[in-house]
Amino acid sequence: MQSIRRRITMLCLTMLMLAAAIAVRLAYLISVPNYQETARQQGTYTIRTPTTYANLYDANFQKLVNDTVQQIAVINPTTEAVTAILPYVQDKEAFYENLQYGTPFSCVVTTNHVDCADIQIFSVPIRTTEPQLAQHLIGYTRDGEGVTGLEADYDALLHSVSSQSSVTFTVNGSGGVLAGEQTLIHTGQSISLGVVTTLHKEVQQICETVGKSCGLEKGCIVVLDAQNGEILALCSFPSYTVSTLGEALESPDSPLINRALYAYPVGSIFKLVPAACALSQNLSQFSYTCTGSISIYDQVFHCHDRNGHGKQDLQAAMIHSCNPYFIALSQKLSAATLFQTAEKLGYGTEIPLTDSISADGGILPTLQDLKISAEKANFCFGQGMLTASPLQVARMTCAIANGGTLPQPRLIRGITKDGVSLVTETETTATPALSPNTATALQELMIAAAYGSDTFQGVPDGITVGAKTSTAQTGRYDENGVEYCHGWITGFFPASKPRYVVTVLAEDGGYGNDAAAPIFREVIEQIVQQKALPLSGAALS
Repeated sequence: MQSIRRRITMLCLTMLMLAAAIAVRLAYLISVPNYQETARQQGTYTIRTPTTYANLYDANFQKLVNDTVQQIAVINPTTEAVTAILPYVQDKEAFYENLQYGTPFSCVVTTNHVDCADIQIFSVPIRTTEPQLAQHLIGYTRDGEGVTGLEADYDALLHSVSSQSSVTFTVNGSGGVLAGEQTLIHTGQSISLGVVTTLHKEVQQICETVGKSCGLEKGCIVVLDAQNGEILALCSFPSYTVSTLGEALESPDSPLINRALYAYPVGSIFKLVPAACALSQNLSQFSYTCTGSISIYDQVFHCHDRNGHGKQDLQAAMIHSCNPYFIALSQKLSAATLFQTAEKLGYGTEIPLTDSISADGGILPTLQDLKISAEKANFCFGQGMLTASPLQVARMTCAIANGGTLPQPRLIRGITKDGVSLVTETETTATPALSPNTATALQELMIAAAYGSDTFQGVPDGITVGAKTSTAQTGRYDENGVEYCHGWITGFFPASKPRYVVTVLAEDGGYGNDAAAPIFREVIEQIVQQKALPLSGAALS
């Protein structure tokens, strides 16, 4: 028993002596300044650049976001580094504020290289710019997450990959970089994954620039591929920026509304529908003498030329946009024929583009509505209950331009992983709407409408077109009792071999020939001059 106790006592003494030795050694190490600083203050400090996520592309794999870069410098603020980078710093006030802490920081600079070991510069994509091209379609993000538009609809895919650059320093307790310690530099990889749209970046830019330069305060411009309905450009005015969302919400001009997808009274461009009915019903030779007005039972409808246009056939009536002619024509057409033709041409049907983006279906009067003589008369020159979106009108024009097939407008081509090819692609769909003969005859009527009047302002230089304008009444009046009217034009080019459709709406802009036709002309001229779309094999003039 005594032996066991003696052994336990010896073990305890040994442990006490070992602990005392360790304590003495620690006391010595702590007393040495270098060891003291290392133990007490050494750490790491990492500065990261903004995160880059997947892309949104146009039809030719040009980036619609992440398409510009900024240079971000990460600086260890030594005297040499400050001297080298200062001439390139964009925000010098913020630079000096960061400098006072003596710790590493980052700033935006105007150069991509400085010969200094204490400076690392990264080229970082900017997600969106101001103004952002195709803002109403792209939408915007908040805290990195998609809120509206394509940013919201494809948020999960766009955030499925990310890239970020960083610099990690070894620092003391005050955040200063420890000399001689290794700095770790990580350069983020470029991202190719993304959503490919049908937009053509150059055409979208042309439309936005022309709309602004022509003073389109409220309205839109739509450009479609006539064969398949792909949306090549779609812009709404006024636009907005993310930094001024508060102002946009309060603006009486409602810049957040995508006017290309909003339904409006359409006016005389709808005369193409009863014209299609007349052509299909062998009424192309119908004539009527316009005296300036026409009575349907007890209701009088006036022509915009109160003196009348005289004797009109279908082509003359289309050139002059004679309301009494088309009202008289409506009496020869059944309500069912008018309704079915309008329905086949897409009126009254919503156009979905993505989960959250769709064009309003507007209002197509019912067959019962059209059995009312006054409503049927209004319908034949695009007034009354009828409303439609500019995208719907452009879609109808595609059916005329391509020989009679009504395409389903498409905004999304598919998904790319490498930024040069599609791994998944959405389908294009179309339905028969007009016979080829009727479509060809309507093309000829639109060409006649463009070139049959000396006052038409929509004829571009260097290429031929077919077009129809309208001035749609709204039933709203200004303080002087003048009615607000929407100016419209829709048409195709080249005339001899239609490839593309352009539709312009000038909301509250007045006459279509004054407010919309010059924009139509300028857009087409710029597309041709800048060779923004292929026109090989088509007659240009």
